[in-house]
Amino acid sequence: MTAPEAGRAGRSPTAPSRMADLRTRAEDLFPGGVNSPVRAFRSVGRAPLVLDKGAGPRVRDADGRWYLDYIGSWGPAILGHAHPTVIEAVREAAFDGFALGATGPREVELGELVRAAMPSMERMRFTSSGTEAAMSAVRLARGATGRDLVVKFNGGYHGHSDGLLVEAGSGVATLAIPGSAGVPTPTAAATIVVPYNDPDAVAAAFAAHPGRIAAIIVEPVAANAGVLPPAPGFLDRLREITTADGALLIFDEVITGFRVGPGGAQGRYGVTPDLTVLGKIVGGGMPVGAYGGRADLMAHIAPSGPVYQAGTLSGHPLAMAAGTATLRLLSADRYDALEATSARLEAGLRAAAAASGTPVGITRVGSLLTVFFRAGAPATAEEAFTADRAAYARFFGAMLDAGVLLAPSQFEAWFVSLAHGEAELDETLATAATAFAAVEAGR
Repeated sequence: MTAPEAGRAGRSPTAPSRMADLRTRAEDLFPGGVNSPVRAFRSVGRAPLVLDKGAGPRVRDADGRWYLDYIGSWGPAILGHAHPTVIEAVREAAFDGFALGATGPREVELGELVRAAMPSMERMRFTSSGTEAAMSAVRLARGATGRDLVVKFNGGYHGHSDGLLVEAGSGVATLAIPGSAGVPTPTAAATIVVPYNDPDAVAAAFAAHPGRIAAIIVEPVAANAGVLPPAPGFLDRLREITTADGALLIFDEVITGFRVGPGGAQGRYGVTPDLTVLGKIVGGGMPVGAYGGRADLMAHIAPSGPVYQAGTLSGHPLAMAAGTATLRLLSADRYDALEATSARLEAGLRAAAAASGTPVGITRVGSLLTVFFRAGAPATAEEAFTADRAAYARFFGAMLDAGVLLAPSQFEAWFVSLAHGEAELDETLATAATAFAAVEAGR
């Protein structure tokens, strides 16, 4: 039985629940029963899923029920789950051994693919996570400029390193945890937080700290307060402000890299950063991160320069193999197809919400999409955080019960994949029409 055929299948009502047993055991092992907070499903009032298989556009829980999936491993599954070409590449790499403690040919191959797509990354360094990559890029910016302060945006999430976990995005917003809890005050004080899409606030920050700001780090398309597209000219203005002051511009493209287009957000919007942070798709779903930029800046990284960064498993051959196989499949025509699918999904969701009388604001950039339960699309995190979280929880629950899995947070993106075809969109939109009606019935 294929995954789509199994979409309605699951355990019998009298069978013991393997998922319940695994939840109990997980709660005895992990804080909150999970290894990443957003997996807890607390903000949507549900018990966490335990997923044991993915195939194409669907995932299966431990009780055998399949769901049409829009989490997509939080972004990497742009081809869908368990793509045979990627699996074969990983299998071949595994037969050559795992980490061998030295540079391997697969690192070189993937690095060349990344640089060809993003020429701003003249030199790069692979890491094992996006958090490591963002932390290292900020350290490099400070080391290269001799400055300490960093500007970030409210709602922007750049991993959980101390200096960047200040007024962060979806996880913090969902759980209402202070972004700087556990972070030393002097560390937090070195991060200046301003509203996204507000270039005047950025200019004011630079005016207040002339010659002291090392870098701006920004998600060029904010995706951790829900999807927030950059306002026209916003990214260009960041480029102008940093250049004039001698600061660096860091694009955190962990989510947008190879997701919103082959050249990431920098290619889509035509703005060149000094440094770029990558993850997710560049590893094909394997644990990975990368940062890179101008050759003169990357020359500061050890062993070439004094800025230290290391990683025993950086450039892991299985991750490099998965990433290379994935990027080689992302041709221009496939991006065109993904854009068309995502546009149809957006239009269908708008129509379904309007038919039920549910006020929503829908934002989309490429295959990233968020349905905000508020009147009108937000432009800033402050506006996004006014969305009706209870309404989203009702919508999420109705979709889940009908077999469509969304992110368990109002402030995350839906990730559309190339495995989502016409039949999957029809199923999604029919389910959404019923779910929007359930939202209104619950008011």
